[in-house]
Amino acid sequence: MKDTLLIIFDLDGTLVDAYPAIIKSFNYAMRKMGYPKQDALTIRRAVGWGDANLLRPFIESKDSKRAVSLYRNHHRAALVKYSRLFPGVNMLFSRLKKKGYKIAVASNRPTRFSWILIRHLKIKKYFNYVLCADKLKHIKPHPQILSRIMDKFSMKPGETLFVGDMVIDAQAGRRAGVRTVIVTTGSSSRAEIKKEKPYRIIKEIRELPKLLS
Repeated sequence: MKDTLLIIFDLDGTLVDAYPAIIKSFNYAMRKMGYPKQDALTIRRAVGWGDANLLRPFIESKDSKRAVSLYRNHHRAALVKYSRLFPGVNMLFSRLKKKGYKIAVASNRPTRFSWILIRHLKIKKYFNYVLCADKLKHIKPHPQILSRIMDKFSMKPGETLFVGDMVIDAQAGRRAGVRTVIVTTGSSSRAEIKKEKPYRIIKEIRELPKLLS
């Protein structure tokens, strides 16, 4: 992939394991609202569409606003306490920066919470641009977020690689016309990802340099 100049990363499930924080904040909101707790796998499988969409299937519509508020109030502290980078992320980014790639984030997570993660995990220095779906009309799998980032750097789809962890990432990448690598550390199973026929599927994010070399 010698023609790649811009690499766009999803955040949760791709670079960051924030699932313990999400699960704790989710069940905190459920408990406060009087709804039953959910198991970790159920919550994990619902992740990826933003926090309001995460909660919506489990509550009545009239309770949505308060549930989101409870979740977010708890999540500010939970993210800092329970989130971590996947192994090899810092080494990966150091290599990519040395090679001159532009690096961006495209996340369905709200901007405020994305920046809590990025600052806490000390990876801000690696990114040329961070864009989250709450700044746009559409969320992934719509390709708008990827197109907007490419426009930011005046890059063409053929010069861009997108790295995510979910079916919706594979769909967004395909719709944007960019090569997409999916890592199996997120919310979607390998079988689900395989059906979307991304450019490559890898087990861990630290395998990415092999594809680029």
